Amino acid sequence: MSQSPYAANAWYRPMLARRAGEEHRTATALELFFDLCFVAAVAQAASAFEHELAEGHLGHGLLGYALVFFAIWWAWMNFTWFASAYDTDDVPYRLLTLVQITGALVMAAGAAQALEHDDFTVITWGYVVMRLAMVTQWLRAAHTDLERRRSCLRYAVGVFVLELGWLARLALPHDGGVASFVVLALGELAVPVWAERAARTTWHPHHIAERYGLFTLIVLGESITAATLAVRTALDADAELGSVLVLALGGVLTGFALWWLYFAQDAPRRLSTLSTAVLWGYGHYAVFSSAAAVGAGLALNVGHDTGHGTLTDRQAAAAYTVPVAVFVACVWFLHRRAGRLPALADVLHPVAVLAVLATTFSPFPVLGTGIVASLLVGATLVVTGRRAGRV
Repeated sequence: MSQSPYAANAWYRPMLARRAGEEHRTATALELFFDLCFVAAVAQAASAFEHELAEGHLGHGLLGYALVFFAIWWAWMNFTWFASAYDTDDVPYRLLTLVQITGALVMAAGAAQALEHDDFTVITWGYVVMRLAMVTQWLRAAHTDLERRRSCLRYAVGVFVLELGWLARLALPHDGGVASFVVLALGELAVPVWAERAARTTWHPHHIAERYGLFTLIVLGESITAATLAVRTALDADAELGSVLVLALGGVLTGFALWWLYFAQDAPRRLSTLSTAVLWGYGHYAVFSSAAAVGAGLALNVGHDTGHGTLTDRQAAAAYTVPVAVFVACVWFLHRRAGRLPALADVLHPVAVLAVLATTFSPFPVLGTGIVASLLVGATLVVTGRRAGRV
């Protein structure tokens, strides 16, 4: 980890674009602090998602989780790409980042209410606080970075208008429902594409890849923590030891395998053009949300095994196998070109996805999923190792 190349604790600096090819560019302590605080929102969303599934509210839980996680992911992602291009590390930059962290904590406080009761008031205000702080950052950049002023102003105007839209949505009956959310979300997704056409900001491929990797790591860690607490609760309730150990073993194998699969790639090589960067960045919505859902699914299966919840065996199994399959499929899709895998290794992931889904119908779906994911790691290592040997 390194700090920005500027002297620390400066009161003010012109917010100039950092070089895309800057050497030794890694995540800063402020960025890591930002991520850790943001995971509080992820944890709240995953916990509420587990509760909704356990109560049998499958459709409502899935929809609520998708909407809430969009807000969490999009707010995190926008700061990450901005910081890659304009991290001045002066006092105003740090203070505005702390404001965004405050907004993230407000979002965390409102995540369960939004997911379980469709009340987006608190999470919307937290989101707006974060995004208006970003508007201020973009205006700072527009003031000093003359070469990319049009792009920075497009970001500032686009984000500001959309935040007015999010606040107006709260005044609509039932918050305007899903339709209003989708319209505003599509607007959010369109702003970077529109703004970058004026002038491309100087995000750093290696820095971006590291930031996404670190957040994936933290989300996976949060999932393991949630699952560990569920196992402990089951043991405290005198659940059958053998059954709990089978679930725990499957969860551990899955967690290890998902970590291995994600980091067995060269993401910076993938981030070579704006179009591939947009696909890669946007595609991580599914990576992050599925990683968080894996922990919720494991906790749900532990509770189901001890007689809690209203789901059938197949529904409980699918709550775990489906997010694992989504994670594996998305990692394969996003990184297959960058990895330059041989044909056989490229087929392994789709086959593993189908095998994971098939374990839904097995007697031990969690353990089966962990075994399939581990076999995928081993098979990939064998195939790529043989190729390396021939080279």
